[in-house]
Amino acid sequence: MKIEKQTVLDALKTITVAGEGTNMVDSGAVTNVMAFADEVVVDLKIASPAMHIKKRAEADIISTIREKVFADAKVLVNIRVETPVKADNPNLIKGKTLPGIKNIVAVASGKGGVGKSTVTANLAISLTKMGFKVGVLDADIYGPSIPIMFDVFNERPLSITVDGKSKMKPVENYGVKVLSIGFFTKPNQAVIWRGPMASKALNQLIFDADWGELDFMLLDLPPGTGDIHLSIMQSLPITGAVVVSTPQTVALADARKGVAMFRQENIDVPVLGIVENMSYFTPEELPDNKYYIFGNGGAKNLAEDLEIPFLGEIPLVQSIREAGDAGHPAALQEGSPIAEAFTTITRNVVEETVKRNTDLPSTEAIKITTMAGCSAVKN
Repeated sequence: MKIEKQTVLDALKTITVAGEGTNMVDSGAVTNVMAFADEVVVDLKIASPAMHIKKRAEADIISTIREKVFADAKVLVNIRVETPVKADNPNLIKGKTLPGIKNIVAVASGKGGVGKSTVTANLAISLTKMGFKVGVLDADIYGPSIPIMFDVFNERPLSITVDGKSKMKPVENYGVKVLSIGFFTKPNQAVIWRGPMASKALNQLIFDADWGELDFMLLDLPPGTGDIHLSIMQSLPITGAVVVSTPQTVALADARKGVAMFRQENIDVPVLGIVENMSYFTPEELPDNKYYIFGNGGAKNLAEDLEIPFLGEIPLVQSIREAGDAGHPAALQEGSPIAEAFTTITRNVVEETVKRNTDLPSTEAIKITTMAGCSAVKN
């Protein structure tokens, strides 16, 4: 006797996996059926790892096929357990997309003090000058500095009603929309929160805000590779990441770890490239001299070693620090060498984003520790 696959499927529709209401075919538990003469192979996917559930499912399949299809059938059941992964933080809205936001770019560093927030602020300004609609989410919960850099330290987001729901309206300056935990804490108040509290606060800044239409949302991540990073990547479909480092060996070692985090198989966020900050120092009185205080070409060599783009270098210039402290990012200084350096880096980020959106599939929000489609940036 030759057993027909459809006959087997019809028989399996009469039984369910314990704990599930729909029959195992319509529920998707049966992933494949193969019939060879008097032999049947059934591939089954179940959510429970419990041994008695697996044994019962196997016994039900064998007995049903022998009762309803062929009494002497040789039946092999392959069972795979796929337990739904629960987020470490139940407050996160995993995989939820933000309508109207085309690209979400995370700016990260393995080490603190390398100028990640400075790069984020000036990237935002340069993108705005190019005609893009830009927002910045300051995700550095324990050391928020974006409000100072955008001269909005004393501002507070307004509450507005959108589609019957209360939303935060991001603070705006220089054409950039900004939200930060720094808007909700006092200057002398330390944020002493465990991971779940910090993640909940970020979740509110992301999803309880009216960001509107954005070509780019930049995420200023905290230094390192920790809980906040995973929370962000569980919550948002990140288009790509920019890693900031200085040429110093210690910073490069941590930058390598930062790249490795995004490249983890269960994270898989494309790295758009590396930016080298504090590349060299040129004294005002010796404009033709370059002094490589922290080393020469370290980040560029790291990018080549990791086979990722080198986005550009930023010199160690006092005016960059002064501009950030004054809330007037250096990229606003039209025609200055510093503004040109940030413009070059920003063009490279845009180019790599377009390339990423053209060549790679959409990222999904990671499930345990994968990201939804972001359209290509406008030309």
